[in-house]
Amino acid sequence: MELFPAIPLDSWYDTKQTLHRFEQVVGKVRLQHSPRRNHWWNVPFHVTGRGITTRPMGLVDGNPVFTVDFDFVGHRLVAANLDGRTASFPLQGHSVASFYLGLQSALDSLGVDGSIPHATPFDLPDTGRPFTEDREHAAYVPEHATRYWQVLSQVALVLEEFAAGFSGKTSPVHHFWHTFDIAVTRFSPHPVPQPREAGQLVREAYSREVVSFGFWFGDDKIPEPCFYSYTAPEPDGLTDRRLDPPLRGVGEQRPGAPGAAALRRRAQVAGPARHRPGVPGERLPGGRRARRLGPGRAGLPAGDHRPVPRRPLSPAPRPAPPQGVREAGSTFSQNPRRPAPRVPRPGVGDGARGVRGG
Repeated sequence: MELFPAIPLDSWYDTKQTLHRFEQVVGKVRLQHSPRRNHWWNVPFHVTGRGITTRPMGLVDGNPVFTVDFDFVGHRLVAANLDGRTASFPLQGHSVASFYLGLQSALDSLGVDGSIPHATPFDLPDTGRPFTEDREHAAYVPEHATRYWQVLSQVALVLEEFAAGFSGKTSPVHHFWHTFDIAVTRFSPHPVPQPREAGQLVREAYSREVVSFGFWFGDDKIPEPCFYSYTAPEPDGLTDRRLDPPLRGVGEQRPGAPGAAALRRRAQVAGPARHRPGVPGERLPGGRRARRLGPGRAGLPAGDHRPVPRRPLSPAPRPAPPQGVREAGSTFSQNPRRPAPRVPRPGVGDGARGVRGG
């Protein structure tokens, strides 16, 4: 298995457009039928060994407990309930309209009311078009979907390891279906009053000072995959400060729009290792930045930071465990170099467009 394979946006653009809308359909079911958590942590997907999952939901809404999973190995949408019954159908061969109807039919067969009040895309060019009328987006190349999940899984482990270096309030590592990124967010104990006009979503998502780190697959505005970091509220002068140490020739500083301070780097299919989407052995520069700026500019308590023990990139051979003892753990420690793009994020300097923040 290739570590951090290249995934330039133009190589799977049509599949991504379809898959993004598939995930919004299922994500809106999750939003409607799960107990609300602080900062909307109930809404995103979590990565699994075969794809992504909504996690169990229902019960509080009168439904039986149920889950919906995307299987990017078998390329099926799988709904299940606690009785052990499942209903599934192939992901390939569906438009958004037929996918939506297939999901509702599958849930109905399990005794689940999976209705959603706003069955339209969120923050996409076709926001006003109901899912049931979208027959345009129907491309699904299995190989592309599998690679997306493989990259998502590897990045998730990098963010999990990075999250271990902070003992304060931290979000889960989760995949947002509205913006199609995966992120982890660190929270300061300091509250941030949000104006009423910001809306309920933003007031909840950004009720505390945050520093967020994640990976973005790209879109029409930023057509390339990249790592990013942003701080909200953004301290004065943050985007003018260079990362320390600087990334050696792999990108450009992006002082850009408000709400984020980051680097952007192209994910090329070929070329020297330093130009690939992930380069083994590098710490996340945004992590250094957060630790260094945290006690001062970023507003994070200095006492909440601790170093993460680093395993060697090429560990020396270890003696075999005693007979009959199974050895646990792994030697995974190869973090991608963090090119952090200045990605416009919902609720941060772009009109508060969505459920975000942690």
